[in-house]
Amino acid sequence: MYPEQARNPHSVPIKNIHELYYLTTQQKEVKMNPQEKVKRPLCICVATCNRADYSKLAPIMFGIKLHPELFDLKVVVLGSHLIDDYGNTFRMIQQDDFDIGSKLHTIVRGEDEAAMVESVGLALVKLPDVLQRLAPDILLVHGDRFDALALATAAALMNIRILHLEGGEVSGTIDDSIRHAITKLAHYHAVCTRSAERHLISMCEDHSRILLAGCPSYDTLLTAHKRDDYADIIKSWLGDGVKEQDYIVALQHPVTTNIQHSIKIYELMLDALISFNKKTLILYPNIDAGSKEMVRVMRRKGIEKHPNFCAVKHVPFNQFIQLVAHAGCMIGNSSCGVREAGAFGTPVINLGTRQTGRETGENVLHVRDADTHNKIFHALELQFGKRYPCSKIYGDGNAVQRILKFLQTINLNEPLQKRFCFPPVKECISQDIDHILETQSALAVDLGGTNLRVAIISMKGKIVKRYVQLNPKTFEERIELILTMCKQAMADAVHLNCRILGVGVSTGGRVNPQEGVVLHSTKLINEWSSVDIRTPLSSALHLPVWVDNDGNCAALAERKFGHGNGVENFVTVITGTGIGGGIIQHNELIHGSAFCAAELGHIVVSLDGPECTCGSHGCIEAYASGHALQKEAKRLHDEDQLLVDGMTLNKEQVDARHLIDAAHFGNSKAESILHTAGTALGLGIVNILHMVNPSLVILSGILAKHYENPVRQVIRQRSLLSVQETQVMVSDLEDPALLGAASMVLDYTTRRTY
Repeated sequence: MYPEQARNPHSVPIKNIHELYYLTTQQKEVKMNPQEKVKRPLCICVATCNRADYSKLAPIMFGIKLHPELFDLKVVVLGSHLIDDYGNTFRMIQQDDFDIGSKLHTIVRGEDEAAMVESVGLALVKLPDVLQRLAPDILLVHGDRFDALALATAAALMNIRILHLEGGEVSGTIDDSIRHAITKLAHYHAVCTRSAERHLISMCEDHSRILLAGCPSYDTLLTAHKRDDYADIIKSWLGDGVKEQDYIVALQHPVTTNIQHSIKIYELMLDALISFNKKTLILYPNIDAGSKEMVRVMRRKGIEKHPNFCAVKHVPFNQFIQLVAHAGCMIGNSSCGVREAGAFGTPVINLGTRQTGRETGENVLHVRDADTHNKIFHALELQFGKRYPCSKIYGDGNAVQRILKFLQTINLNEPLQKRFCFPPVKECISQDIDHILETQSALAVDLGGTNLRVAIISMKGKIVKRYVQLNPKTFEERIELILTMCKQAMADAVHLNCRILGVGVSTGGRVNPQEGVVLHSTKLINEWSSVDIRTPLSSALHLPVWVDNDGNCAALAERKFGHGNGVENFVTVITGTGIGGGIIQHNELIHGSAFCAAELGHIVVSLDGPECTCGSHGCIEAYASGHALQKEAKRLHDEDQLLVDGMTLNKEQVDARHLIDAAHFGNSKAESILHTAGTALGLGIVNILHMVNPSLVILSGILAKHYENPVRQVIRQRSLLSVQETQVMVSDLEDPALLGAASMVLDYTTRRTY
């Protein structure tokens, strides 16, 4: 039985799908009790501005109409409902047998920003007389349209209680501002999702006046798409021979905050649809600024006369949902795509930013931006003809019953003045407007033997953006490249909403951090001794600059962001190309009298060991560094003793990684070398435990995880009983050198101790 043929128990013809739904659910409803103190029915004024909001309001209107003992319904029609170019959609309200109390012509034509403002002004001029005459107890306002803002403004100023439907949602355009403005004017709220409810609470709305109802249109959507005559509806709009799931529904509106971009996306969508070569029902855009230009694009491309397109101004709601439910795909930026289409599992392509932030089901594929129509065409290839599970994010089919019961609970004797529930405010730690508006960040520079790296790092240790270049060989080229990369990062920081507080530099070798001078560099970085880094960087960038050894920076990174946070005494050991580290004692970094403290890689563990890069013999670095392991790997390879079954080199340069792989595949000589390296490192750490007695040792660097167990074993076997339980951990920081360089900036500039 179809809605047009159904009859109610009193044999009165039913004209609308919403009405059928409410009659068929009457048996399930709990009988509603009228307010004892209210002798007369509650006067509810429902104001509808366009075809979209009517689809949400109509189910509620039918619910109100079916309870005349409780409610007196008044209907006000305004906005694009009364414009011929948009289908004169007020007629469908009349066809649904509602008495329209007032028709207000409030649209100033022009379809640009000024026309929207003038339309709001015209509505505000006309609404007071209507609202004064109808004298409603409650005004129902839906959504986020500029017409709805005029309604809410007029009602609030005239002391009429407002129930706002579908507040608290986020879409990403000017609609958000309008929607939230209506929220602040409204006295009561009926929201669709739990997330929207939380947003309203965070906006200081009274929780007791918020109803989590679901979307009213879902009450009918969840049953209406099961009609048996959908094939006839498809045929009537798209012609003979068009089958279910073999056509597209397209509906795109302007984005008023970026009209030109939305027109560009619209044009690309039409190009993609033409190329895709499927029958398409395309609806004209709404009346927002930019719609005229979009219609011109349609006509320029011949869409209205194209054999694959059926361009229409309006489709009755009960037929439109059939077309969406059985489409092969829906495309555009209408809220119907990200909301209602999910109830059917219809695949959707959401274009542009108009619905950014909306909660969506898995049926929605987003194309935020496109330079050519190819990206949209590819999205059509991915989505067309698919079916997804039905989504009930926006409702379970019982929204109107909840809203009607909620209306009955409204006490007209309560004070009209809204109460806002403000959360407690913490004491402000800074009055700096930049601190409030921007993310406090540091520029971190890591000068490695191979690469020069720069990063923007936030106060919480997040690497916002990273830059990497090969480290030049000469001093002049190196300084020039650092400045170039830092200036690029500072320019990018503006767009990333980061405020750069200073520059931190991490480098190998011995560093005087007080003067910002590299005293003696490692052999991996040539021409980098007795170099003042601070002065040229600070002068060129106009920022304070801090410089320290990379091992010390790793310890600072752990103190601020890693395992060392909150630990008073700990040691960080870096196991990379070289061996280095840093010592934190009583929460302070130890530099030593000649800035040579924590040269942990040069602790001697054997009198007759291999030669180290420092010129001595038997240092930890000569056994356990990546450079030492690479040297041993090359030696084995030259002697044809490196490769074993399962290993390949693929003509790569032999390095420490290949030695580790060989040991993993059972190469006894590689295993012996790694065992010796781990033992040497463990012995060095035992010496550290006996000298400074830290409560924690943090292994950092690319080799750390390979040395963790050997180090623990050596500590248990070789150290004094009093330090055998010292905790050994592997760092989980993403990039200790960069994070440590940043921590120097962030700690000092935010008045923490360094």
